[in-house]
Order: sequence, then structure tokens, then C-alpha cells
Amino acid sequence: MAHLRCDFFSDVLGLSTSMTVLLPQRTSTQIGMAGGGDGPPPVLYLLHGLSDDDTTWLRRTSIERYAAALGLAVVMPQVHRSFYADQAAGGRYWTFLSEELPEIVGAFFRVSDRREDTFVAGLSMGGYGALRWALRAPERFAAAASLSGALDVTARLRPRPEDPHLFARVFGDEEVAGSPHDLHALLEHSDAGVLPGLYLCCGTEDPLLGENEAFRDACRAAGVPLRAEFSPGEHEWGYWDARIQDVLAWLPLRPGAGPSEV
Repeated sequence: MAHLRCDFFSDVLGLSTSMTVLLPQRTSTQIGMAGGGDGPPPVLYLLHGLSDDDTTWLRRTSIERYAAALGLAVVMPQVHRSFYADQAAGGRYWTFLSEELPEIVGAFFRVSDRREDTFVAGLSMGGYGALRWALRAPERFAAAASLSGALDVTARLRPRPEDPHLFARVFGDEEVAGSPHDLHALLEHSDAGVLPGLYLCCGTEDPLLGENEAFRDACRAAGVPLRAEFSPGEHEWGYWDARIQDVLAWLPLRPGAGPSEV
């Protein structure tokens, strides 16, 4: 795999930002790492949590090894504490993520732009972002996954001690319940027949377990297929390192899209 830290300018945000990118590399002598396949590789947009940045998945899991075995490109963008939203008093991170970022990735890197080769996943705040992106733009993705997702933004609106104005900055005075920020409202207006495959997991000792179970129940009520897995675990990286392997194994990668030997 090639590892790139890409610093670039975002016209949408009006500032310089970054993304961490893993690209399959076709090799013949690298020990312990599979090479890339033929043609543009499939791509996973992998989203970070509230206290993280675009480097954290690479630093705290073995995502590079896991993706190499599949010939999968991984794009990890930087969105700060934005909740992947166009903030009331801040950057337009939803527009950056959903519109500008895929265009920049396509311009900079040789990756597939086919729906069947495009996936999104994330943890905590990033799990919310991944499912929101999939529900709002189902034509873009073949699959979307949330790991320990903060899936009920209406439950997030109380002040946080380390950032007491977080949700005022993100949502302002907007009524969040029933809005395009609300995953449950998006589910109610979704066509189950056009949605990508959906997956969620959460540890049974995680404080976010209840809202993950509620999202599972909402999918059932809406007739939306969802694979949901709940197993022992907390809101921590040991759990996510294990579960991202489950997510990658679940992705509907096309035959021939994976690595090949030289």
C-alpha cells in the first residue's frame, strides 16, 4: 500500500485541509502485504470520530494491512468537530464531504467511481456521518457501515464540558428532530429498494448502545434491510480494530477487484 497525507485547499471550506489516503500498490517482493489488482481500485471513505482527525484510523488500527489484502483504497478526510454538517456558525462540512471531496479524490487519484466499488464507514460521529451520507445519497454507495455510531443527534444536544457550544455552533437554532440531520427522519423518507447495504455494530458496554438498538428497530419498522451486530465491547479502539475487519469482510467487493500477484 502507498500511504499519502494529502494537504489541499477546499473551496467549499475556504481553507487548507487534509486527508489521509491508502492506495493499493502492485508489488512482487514486498513481504507480508498483497499487491494491488488491475484497474482502478474500489474505494472506502472512512470517517473519524468527534475527538479524532484524518490520521487516527491509521494510527490506532491496522487498516492498512486489512485494506491491502482486499486491494481497497481508503480515503480518510479531516472534518474536525463538525458532525459532518454544514454548520450554523462554521464550515460547510456536509457540502465538502458529499460534493467536493469525491471530486477531488477523483481528480487526484486513480480510484473507481462506480457505485458498486464505493463504500463509506465510520466510528462514533463518523458512524453517524456514514449512514447520513448513505441515506441522503444512496446512488453513490454499494454499502455503508457504522461502528458505535452516535446515531441520534437529538440526544446529543446537551452541552459538552470540553466544548459547551458545540451543538449551537453546528445546528444553531434549527429544529434537529425531523430535519435532514435526523437519521430516523431520513429513514422514514427512504426507498428501501434503492438504499445501499447497511451495517451497524456496537459494544454492549458502550453508552451509545441504546441509540444503536433504536436505529436497528427503526430500520425494521421502515422495512430497510440492516445487518446489526451487538457484542461485548466498549467505546474504544480495541473494539473498532476488530470490528473494522468484520466490516471489510462484509463489503460486497466485486470479483476481481481485489489483489493479484505479479
